[in-house]
Amino acid sequence: MFFYQHLLKTYVSNLVDSSSNLLIMMEWIKTPWPWYVGGPLIGLTVPLLLIFGNKRLGVSSSLRHICALCWPGNIQFFKYDWRRELWNLFFVLGITAGAFIAYSVLSDHQPIKVDPKLVTQLREYHITNYDKLAPPDLFNWSELLTMKGFILMIVGGFLVGFGTRYAGGCTSGHSIMGLSNLQWPSLVATICFMTGGIIMANFILPYVLRL
Repeated sequence: MFFYQHLLKTYVSNLVDSSSNLLIMMEWIKTPWPWYVGGPLIGLTVPLLLIFGNKRLGVSSSLRHICALCWPGNIQFFKYDWRRELWNLFFVLGITAGAFIAYSVLSDHQPIKVDPKLVTQLREYHITNYDKLAPPDLFNWSELLTMKGFILMIVGGFLVGFGTRYAGGCTSGHSIMGLSNLQWPSLVATICFMTGGIIMANFILPYVLRL
């Protein structure tokens, strides 16, 4: 009888320890990881794709594959064997699913922590809600009908898509994959990405937010 009591007590103790370790692990996963952890993990996708499938990392190309799959029409750009690039659609689907799981299950759903100086600056543009990564004060359906919202969402989205296609790739294809392969066009594209972002954030965006 004593043996079974000891066995049951040991089992319960191990179960409690396992639950405690699981809670600790979940809290660790929910905590934002520093750049020196997340960065290398993203960078490791480049050699892994090359080693296991001789594939090139890229995200924006998935839109071309979807167009070729759904409605190629009589457009030469969409006439290719998209089935060979089907893995890219699964890759993007995995990114989407991972983001959904991270937000739904692993997020603490607390307001985004913003530097006090930035809070003061954004208050001048009537931006005070930080419940989501994209400020609801700017990105919502009603704001879409305003000049400011139209420029940020419609014009901005068009410029991102146009620039990606004109450059022959996005930040993942050029700044992660291309630079790691020492490709000169990717270096030029990355410099242009960064320059355009700096100009937009510091010189153009303040005027748009005042509209």
